[in-house]
Amino acid sequence: MIGFVRGKLVIKAPPHLTVDVGGVGYDIEAPMSTFYTLPAVGSEVRLLTHLVVREDAHILYGFGTQEERALFRNLLKVSQIGPKIALAILSGVSVDGFTNLVKLQDPASLTKIPGVGRKTAERVLMEMKDRLDKLEEASVSGAMPMTPSSTEGEAWTALVALGYKPAEVTAMLKPLAGQGGSTEDLIRRALQGTVRPQ
Repeated sequence: MIGFVRGKLVIKAPPHLTVDVGGVGYDIEAPMSTFYTLPAVGSEVRLLTHLVVREDAHILYGFGTQEERALFRNLLKVSQIGPKIALAILSGVSVDGFTNLVKLQDPASLTKIPGVGRKTAERVLMEMKDRLDKLEEASVSGAMPMTPSSTEGEAWTALVALGYKPAEVTAMLKPLAGQGGSTEDLIRRALQGTVRPQ
């Protein structure tokens, strides 16, 4: 599984984009919520990814935040929901907005998204009801920026790799936001007074 890609953004044509990673171009499909946050073509970008393997193709999907990817993965677990509809939902409503629709069980708002009919909307809202806790946990962990230019984003990724839970890392880094310094400095300051995970 490819967890993320980092490289130069060379093509940006919604819903498709291409990232040059060390001379290899990765074609990626992304929701509009991710496109809104992308830098200009030629800039470096870092995207979280999800690989969908089909008989006729391997398709890589890219996301700007942990919460977007978590919602996409949870939508794929809903019966009869494929990547195309999951991407459409992410493009048509924010993660927070979707969470509210599930809490309110509001299929009418969901059917405003192209490709989502009444029965599909009702099924999505019903099946996602039990997964809200996981989504909200991802929403907390998705608060850190994922662009490589962000020292906070790099520190966040490093601390998660060390074994801390995403929500813990977000809480550790929040008081340090905007203080400057290198990624290493930020990690060192975040670790002061914390206990290393077992």
